[in-house]
Order: sequence, then structure tokens, then C-alpha cells
Amino acid sequence: MSIEILQAQSIITMDPALPRATAVAFDTDSNKITAIGTLEQCQASAPGAPVQNLGTTVLMPGFVEPHSHPILTGVVTQAPAYWIAPYIGYPTYSDVQNLWNKVNKEVAGQTPVLFNGLDRLLQGAPELTNTELDVFFPDRPVAVLDNSGHEIYFNSATIKYLNWADAKPPADPVGARYGRNVDGTSNGRAYETGAVLAVASPLMATAIPHPLQSSAKFYQMLATYGITSVSEMTYNTGMLKGYEALASAKDCPVRVSLFHMSINADAGDPLDSPISTDMLHKQGIKLWADGSPWVGTIAASFPYLDNEITQNAQIPIGPGGEAMMNYSRVELDQVLARYAPMGWQFSFHVNGDIGLDIVLDAYEHALVANKLLGTDHRWRVEHVGACRGDQFDRAASLGVGISLGVFQFIYWGDLLDGTMFPTEVGANWMRWGDAVKSGATYSFHNDGSVSPPNVLLNMQTAITRLSDSGTVHGPEQIISLDDALKAQTINAAHMLHRDDLVGSISVGKMADFVELSMDPYMADPTKLATQVKVQGTWLGGHKIDLDSFLSEITAIDPSEHANLATTQGKCC
Repeated sequence: MSIEILQAQSIITMDPALPRATAVAFDTDSNKITAIGTLEQCQASAPGAPVQNLGTTVLMPGFVEPHSHPILTGVVTQAPAYWIAPYIGYPTYSDVQNLWNKVNKEVAGQTPVLFNGLDRLLQGAPELTNTELDVFFPDRPVAVLDNSGHEIYFNSATIKYLNWADAKPPADPVGARYGRNVDGTSNGRAYETGAVLAVASPLMATAIPHPLQSSAKFYQMLATYGITSVSEMTYNTGMLKGYEALASAKDCPVRVSLFHMSINADAGDPLDSPISTDMLHKQGIKLWADGSPWVGTIAASFPYLDNEITQNAQIPIGPGGEAMMNYSRVELDQVLARYAPMGWQFSFHVNGDIGLDIVLDAYEHALVANKLLGTDHRWRVEHVGACRGDQFDRAASLGVGISLGVFQFIYWGDLLDGTMFPTEVGANWMRWGDAVKSGATYSFHNDGSVSPPNVLLNMQTAITRLSDSGTVHGPEQIISLDDALKAQTINAAHMLHRDDLVGSISVGKMADFVELSMDPYMADPTKLATQVKVQGTWLGGHKIDLDSFLSEITAIDPSEHANLATTQGKCC
């Protein structure tokens, strides 16, 4: 046993048994915490152990991102891909068009190009077709991922590149579909996982020459926001070697929990990997109940408002209701019946209120059938933007956790309230106040590649209900900083079944820390994300060198992971 001690101005432990401390001791062999308290108490537990004084640093458990897509996000947001989301630097559709013209002139030959993050509502873009993209890219294969992750747009050169006979897409995959003209030919659109993958994957293989390096860049981004544990919510077996390579690097900054896509035949198989389960483990099964609010495919009981913005974005006014479900209730029951006896945790993407009713009905049926009601099953629902407080109460009664996509409120909050939906719906989008009141386990997430993994901004938004413009919407949903911190630490760890290892600074847990420039409780609530700076992260008692990590991954022969760009899941 080799013990080291860190001393900080303050340590916020997220452990109610000892909320604050000033020193923490950990074993560099087991990578686990051995003592927490004052410096004197830690030294008494390990006489002679070296002490590193972090000065004015405030230490917290490393943040936990319970819903993400690290490899996919790296591939579609990091160069040579182009991230064109409005909050990344392309606020209008004109900005995006200017970039397209520039890229087509500067990228050599007819090399395929991938763009990610087009947002029809925020940027004022239409629902693109191949003919519209042909204006900008007449010869080069190009794909543009919608910011929701639920739709992809592509040009005629891509249709040719895909070798679709007579330019007609193949049969629609389960839970997905291709856009077709009246004559059956492709219109340059595809919707939902199976169809989006079939279009994007062949292009990625050429457009992204070192996908493992792209993934490592996103790992770096996670760490710069203080995240030390993350999930992969659309895992498939083709990603395994990539995740193993990333986890094997000396300065790998994050632990990863895998949720296998239910559409894969091997979704129920256990993970077979030499990597320590502390770093990489398979936790559950992922399904998509409905679509995205930004493209009009949520299973909701209420319509969109009919105005110039929703019309320009070609959003169907609706309400979409049950017709927007990706699966019938019978199909959901079949998936749950297959995997529940295997002991897997379930995670359901769902945004609409009707969608959540159907998911909770299916969950309750499966929990009763498998004698799991009242057990610690930790089944989950994701995003739940349009869902109601009484539905959260029901989720709590079933033991279902609620992971809220705060990013939806941050970036779309002004549009949601009064432009997309009536104020009674839009102002209360993402009811995290109701989630806390329900007694359910709740967490926050950013859902890369939809938004940057800005944990501190999530917390700032939760305690103020300030949207990106600085406007307050739904102040009745404001929660305390205590509750916001839980959502990205111990609660998020609980939702990943990792609270025995991470989420709080407690004896026996991994020595995963984030260094903060100041105490969050001392910051101006409206400026939390700018006043509090992430100064570094530790994983298992080792301070992470992000430059070293990227260098190690970059040095790997790209051919060893050439297929990584062709085995992607989708986001959300």
C-alpha cells in the first residue's frame, strides 16, 4: 500500500456523513480513497505519507455525465468533421451556408465531408433535400447530421456513393425510415437510428481518417469540464476495440459505462474485455421511444404553435401523439421481456408526455412480470423535456430514474416558451423542480454530440432557470445548488450503477476528483459557469495529463481502428 494525501482549501465530498473536509488520502496501488477529513486525521491514518497542498483549490468528486456518446461525438464534432451547431459559432443558416461554400472550395478533390449540428429552429434552416445540398456540393459526397441526431440530410453524390439501385433506398430498418420521393427515389433524408447509420457510416469511413484520435479529442473536452465518468448510450460491439484502446492509455481521463442498442442482435451478451471493469463496463440496454422536439417527432398530446419559425423549419404542427412512437407497445413489451430476465438496466429516450405514459406502462408491466417492482433495478428515462410532474411521481413510485437533458432548456428555452409551444408547456420544459419533488433519483446530462458537456452551466441553469439569452422561464422549477450538484455527482453515479465507486469522496471509492478554482457556493448563481473554473481532474489518484493522453492515442496506427467510424450508434 502506497498512500498519498491531497490537501485543499475545501473538499465538497457529496457524502452526507461528512459534507466537508480539507484533506483526502488515497492508495496509489488500489486507486481508492483510504481516509477523508482534516490533514491531521489523514496523516494519522497514514503516518509519513507525502502531502500535496493544492492551495486555494476546492476539490469535488469528478463530475459524472450519465448520458453521452463519446466515440460518436468525437467522430462527428472534432476535425476533420465540422461542428456547425448554432452555439458553436454558426448562429444562422447563412453562417452554415458560408461555411459550406468555403469547405467545398478548400477540401481537395471529391473527398467526402461530414457536418454535424444543423438546427432548423435556431438557425432558421429548412428540412434539407439532396437537391438543396447539390447547390453547395454538386460532386462531393456530403452528409449533414441534424443537431437532434434523429435525422440526416445528404446530397445526390452521397446517394450515388451508397450504391442504391436506381437511387432508391433499401427497405426501412426497424424503428427508422428513409425519405422518398413519389417515384421511390431518395430525397436526401433519413430518420432515426438504423437509417441514419446506413447513410452516415460509409461516409465516415473515408471522411474521418483517424476516428480514434477524434474520439480522444472529445475525451479531452469531457475532462476540461471536470467529467471523470461518462456513459456510452448507443454502444455496439464494433466500438469495443476503440473503447479498449482509449481506456488503456496511461492518462485516459474518464471511466465509461456502456448501454447497448436494443436493435443489435447481441445486445444481451455480456461484455468480454480484458479492460478492468473500473474503467469500462457494460451496464444496460438503450431504446428510443420517440424522436426529437427540434424536428417535430415527439409523442406529445399538444401541437406546436403555427408561426413563421415553425413553418420555415417545416415542423409538423401536430400534435404527433402515439404516431410518433418508434415502437408499438407490443414491440416494447417484447424487448423488455427478452432482456429483463438477463438483469440488464434499461434506458429509454423519450421526450413527449404521451411517449412517457407508454414507456411507464411498458416498464410497469415488465417490472411486475419479472418480479422487479420494489427492487433496486434503476431503470431509466432520458430527456423527458415535455413530460409532466405527475408522470415523474409515477416514475418515482416504480423506482424509475429521471435523467434530464438540461441542454434543451439552455439553448432552446426562448423558442420553447411562446414560439414552439404555449407558455404553459414551453416555460416549464425540463421540469427538474418537479423531478426533485417527486423523490425519484434524477440526474442531468448534455447528450454529446447535441451540446458541449458543460456541467457547471447545467448547474447554473438549474438554480436560476436562465436560458441562453439570460431570460427566466418557469421559475417554479428552480432547485437548490445542493440538488444541482447531486444531479452531476452522486445521483448520476447511482443512475450508472457506479455509486459504489464514484460520485462522492468517500472511503473505499475511487480517487476521482475535479479541481475547482473556487467554491461553487461562493459564486454568483447567475455566473456560476464562468466564475468557477475547472483546473484539472484526477482519475484513481493520478492527475490527468490531457496532452500526453492525446499524443498516446494519436500515435496509434489509424488502420487499427479504421472501422470505428463505420460502427456508430446515434446520439440522444
